[in-house]
Amino acid sequence: MVRDTDTAAFPLADTVLDWLLDSDPAIRWQVLQDLADFDVDSVAAERARVAHEGWGRWLLDVQRPDGQWGDGEAHPFWWTNLYTLLYLRDLGVDPENDRTRRAIELVHSNVTWGPWHGDSPFFQGEEESCINGRVVALGAYFGKPSLRLVDLLLSEQLDDGGWNCETINGSVRSSFHTTICVLEGLLAHEQSFGQDPVITLARERGAEYLLERHLLRRLSTGVVIDEGWRRLAFPPLWHYDVLRGLEYAVTAGFKDDPRLAEAFEIVESRRLADGRWPLDVRHKDTLYEEIVGAPGEPNRWITLRALRTMRRLRR
Repeated sequence: MVRDTDTAAFPLADTVLDWLLDSDPAIRWQVLQDLADFDVDSVAAERARVAHEGWGRWLLDVQRPDGQWGDGEAHPFWWTNLYTLLYLRDLGVDPENDRTRRAIELVHSNVTWGPWHGDSPFFQGEEESCINGRVVALGAYFGKPSLRLVDLLLSEQLDDGGWNCETINGSVRSSFHTTICVLEGLLAHEQSFGQDPVITLARERGAEYLLERHLLRRLSTGVVIDEGWRRLAFPPLWHYDVLRGLEYAVTAGFKDDPRLAEAFEIVESRRLADGRWPLDVRHKDTLYEEIVGAPGEPNRWITLRALRTMRRLRR
């Protein structure tokens, strides 16, 4: 493996790097790419292992012949299908890998949201914009876009710039939880299929909704909306927290905005003395807890995400 030392612009203790690399291929390939600056071929070789070893193989192995995950009893199928696919994306499984493509074709051909949603095909989404934002992101990652779903999300943007799943019940005020889900989906769509001025404008308005609130404060009073947003979770499920907001802002190109400073300081303050970050929260109904880790302990997912985001901010 070859490291590009010219781009290693962020200090990272060798002990933390070694700890991150002593893990599943899903974490190792992202560390090699985003923190250790290894060459493209080395990163690709490590990423190729995700579908055949460790967590990625496990998730692909437990898919049912009908394309679904789970038993429909412990959790409804829509939950296990959605959040297993989001795990696979977070693991960075190669969407062009044969195993991955077979799994996605099973979903595309067979899986729906069930009779309570009119048996809508999985990649066509359902009614709630928070879920549909995540489906758009999955469609972008796995090559199953839904322009109808993108258009629906664009039509649901509220006057304040954000989104809210409760719009269908009459809400006219946006939600951080829903807004971040939609923004991530629209950004992923543009990254995969090309920039669209209408989508870009909607994303800019949505980002401004978050930024003018400094990623966690009420616009009207300046008070923190939810103290729980200072606590870092993986996977986020449908929940917002400051690391998730910061990740989006940096990825979407807002890293120079001074209104990110408070969120940056919060994430940095969660860092332990040894340079690692703990998992503060594992949300209720999180699947595959073995992948996540135990709350309160140093966590590779949070450490990877925090270091990657801080590194991009400081470059």
